[in-house]
Amino acid sequence: MIVTGAGRGIGRAIALELASRGAAVVLASRTSAELEETVELARARGWRSRALATNVCEASDVERLVRTTIAEFRRIDALVNNAGIQGPIGPLVANDAARWTRTVEVNLMGAVRCMQQVLPHMIGRREGKIINLSGGGATSARPNFSAYAASKAALVRLTETVAEEVRAFNVQVNAVAPGMVNTHMLREVIAAGEAAGAEFEAARRRQTEAGNSPDTVARLIAWLLSPASGALSGKLISALHDDWRSWTDADLARLAAKPWLALRRMDPHTIGALVEPASIGASE
Repeated sequence: MIVTGAGRGIGRAIALELASRGAAVVLASRTSAELEETVELARARGWRSRALATNVCEASDVERLVRTTIAEFRRIDALVNNAGIQGPIGPLVANDAARWTRTVEVNLMGAVRCMQQVLPHMIGRREGKIINLSGGGATSARPNFSAYAASKAALVRLTETVAEEVRAFNVQVNAVAPGMVNTHMLREVIAAGEAAGAEFEAARRRQTEAGNSPDTVARLIAWLLSPASGALSGKLISALHDDWRSWTDADLARLAAKPWLALRRMDPHTIGALVEPASIGASE
């Protein structure tokens, strides 16, 4: 398995959760020192992991990451695209254009490069799972975070689209919404002060309360990468707000049959397909 952005925060939690379940995990991040810290945490528990400094904005780095993983472990069962940056904070008119573009380059194109490299391998094996980390602004407006929101919304639609392209090859592609987790990104919001708008106070409260646990996100991803999630694909699942822990095989089949947990314009054309009994799992 490959996890990008694995040097700290949510990426580290994901890597350690997967390793604790017996997976051989290749950790990728730009910062070698942080990667080695994650590896040492894994090895101290007797877990298998391998670090490889990787910049997802560099095609040659991504190609080397995938090539090395296949050479060492013979296959890639899963890819978790977690690498991401917050980008410029503040109104669009005040944003630096280069930083805005860089945000899309990391958050969206980084995932594109990784998927382009691993998908031929997965398609050839007719098996594989990919998880893309979504974020705030993917499903609703997020003022003062336009670059981050736009890149994450695009990543969710990319997830849905690629999921359909590879469905016939038994490859599942899903996105995960982690919620506000107390990581360096939360601290960036606080450091931005008034430029973050209404999110500044919310972020300060989260920091005081320790934020949402990255372990919850890691457990959801571990579940999605396991046989328990079946063929569920093309969905955006919230680590905090979806009751994924209790979903049965029947619930998964119902989710697969309707456009729930997906980006949609709400109008008469689409709302009919979304009408459902009171909740997933309710009797019809």
